Order: sequence, then C-alpha cells, then structure tokens
Amino acid sequence: MSKKAFAVFLVMTFSLLAGTLAAQDAGEYTIISAQYGNEHNHVDVTMRLRELARHDTTFRISDESMAADPDRGHSKMLRVFARERDGDLKTFDFPDGSVFDGARFRSWSRADWGQEHWAGDWNGRERGREGNEGEYLILTAQYGSGRHHVDVTNQLKEMARQDRSFRLNFRTFGIDPDEGHSKVLRIFAQGPDGSEKMFEYGDNSIVDGSNFRGWGRGEWGNGRWSGNWEGGAVVERREGNEREEHEHGQYRDAGMFVILSAQYGSERRHLDVTRQLREMARSQQQYRVDFRTFGVDPDEGHAKVLRIYARGPQGHERMFEYRDGEVIDGAQFRGWREGQWGGDNDRWSGRWEGEEREERERDRQ
Repeated sequence: MSKKAFAVFLVMTFSLLAGTLAAQDAGEYTIISAQYGNEHNHVDVTMRLRELARHDTTFRISDESMAADPDRGHSKMLRVFARERDGDLKTFDFPDGSVFDGARFRSWSRADWGQEHWAGDWNGRERGREGNEGEYLILTAQYGSGRHHVDVTNQLKEMARQDRSFRLNFRTFGIDPDEGHSKVLRIFAQGPDGSEKMFEYGDNSIVDGSNFRGWGRGEWGNGRWSGNWEGGAVVERREGNEREEHEHGQYRDAGMFVILSAQYGSERRHLDVTRQLREMARSQQQYRVDFRTFGVDPDEGHAKVLRIYARGPQGHERMFEYRDGEVIDGAQFRGWREGQWGGDNDRWSGRWEGEEREERERDRQ
C-alpha cells in the first residue's frame, strides 16, 4: 500500500471512529440523576452509572451492575431523570433484568452529565431548587435507647449536606451508646403549628431528609427540644419499610395482649426471662433479640427464640415468637412500659408450643 493510500485509509478510519463516537453521544436527553430501588427504598447511583458509561453503551440492570441492593428481597428498578433539549423533565424506568441502552442520552460515553443538583423525589416531583422545603424543622437528633442515647445532631448535619437519604445502622454515627441492645435514631422536630413531633428510625430503615426544612443546608438543630425521649404530641415510627403515626400516649401501653410469661431458648432448653424483659420494657419500646439481650445462652450453639405468652381480649392464651435478630415491639402488649404483667396472678399454661398452637394441632388430627 502506498503512503498516500495509507494516509487516506487512516483519515477514513478516524473519521468513521469519530462519527461513531459522535453518534453514541448525540442522544436527545441529558441525565440529571439516576436512582436504583423502589419508592420505599432507593439510593443514588449516578456515580455508578457514569462508571458504566465509560465502558459500555448497554448493560443489564441488576443489583450487581448497580453495586447496591437498597431493598433486599423486593423488586427494584433503575430510574433515570433526564432533561429534554427544551428543558422539560422526563423519567426513564429500567426494571431488574432489562437492558439499559445509553445511546438515547447525550454525552453518554463522556460521562460529563449528572452534575446538576437533583432536588426531586422518586416520583420526579421537584421540591424547590435546593430540595429543602420540608414541613418540619429539626430541633435535635438523638441515637440510642431509652436508657442510653447520645446527641448526634452535628453528625446528622454533616450527612444531610451530602445525602438526601441514607440507610441507618449502628455504623452510621460511629458510636454505640448501648452496646448489645437495639437502638433507634429519634429526630425531634417542630411542625408548622409549632408542636413537637418525634420521628423514629429503627436499624435498617431509610432516613429521608425530604420531610425536614433546610435539610441539605443544615439550617436546623438550634431550636429548643423538650428533652423528652418519648417525644411530643405526635410520634412517627419506622422499622425497615413500615411506618406508623399516632398520638403520643395512645401507643405506648394500650396494646391488646397482657404478657403472662417470657421464655428464651429452644424447645429442649429454655429459661424464664419474664423479669429481665420487664426491666427492659421500662426503659425502651423495642429490642433486638439475641443471646446478649438477656445475658444468657440456654442452648449454646443452637438456634434460639424468645417466646412471649400473653392473654388476649377474649381470655385466650397466645404465643408470640421472636427469632434471634428480630425486633420485639412492646406496642402490642398492654402495660408494657409500666411492667404491670407477668406477675403471680398471670398464669401461663406452661406449654412451650402455647395453648393456641396445640389447639390448632389437635383440630388438624
């Protein structure tokens, strides 16, 4: 091949390559943000999407490709928020298992997108330019249990400046104020009418700053908190994906069941822990069950459960079972915090399987 022909070949090759790259980056939409998960639990994966864009035009959506699993065991999707050339916002959904094609997005392979601050929620509703227009103003944030908790307002401010939402666990604040016991984050905030409201987040739940005014700017935490761990007039609790709201005082000791006895262990070896549970109940609404909870291991090396035997409204005995790692919530038991249960007059049948379960077994025979 002559030098002239080779030069023409190189020019054509580079032209073709440039044309291909230009075509790849000539999409209609500019990506603003990418979120992976579902409406209840999702995380920002914009940075991860940029990494993928530098290597691939197409890939299959999964928790592996997104390098995150914000809601294990539940269906998830990649949701991409992008702007059209006229500035209008558009949402693209890619469920797990589907193929994502970056060709429709402008500058895809250059990955110079996703720099614009996204101030919207999972459904694409924008909450103002900074996304700081929540309804409640944070007074303080406390992490721990009823008997041992610490102020984490400053730590929460730092996190708020970086993330709109995050998943809570004992590593979040780098402190364990009540080692071996379940802990919660409680955010005490002032509502529009001036009343105090308490938001509770159990381990593994998502803290979403969209509820709080000035979240990302950290313009909060300077107000006067009542100092009451149980909160003000209204309480909102979250455990995992579950949420409930109630008037303070109606939740704590108004359960339907009266505890007769609490037993921890296995069928072959279990111990009465009613007294220990009563002491724990006076200081905290919820506990995570494990062998450290009661300071005893009645069947070492084997799976254990906490079984609470209680009397229902009709006088029948019912058994509640909590495996190691699960959270016991005293809300369903009457007089939980006052410890008015499990006394000499509260007679348990003494059956590990409980009256109710044994009756069902007899009915099947």
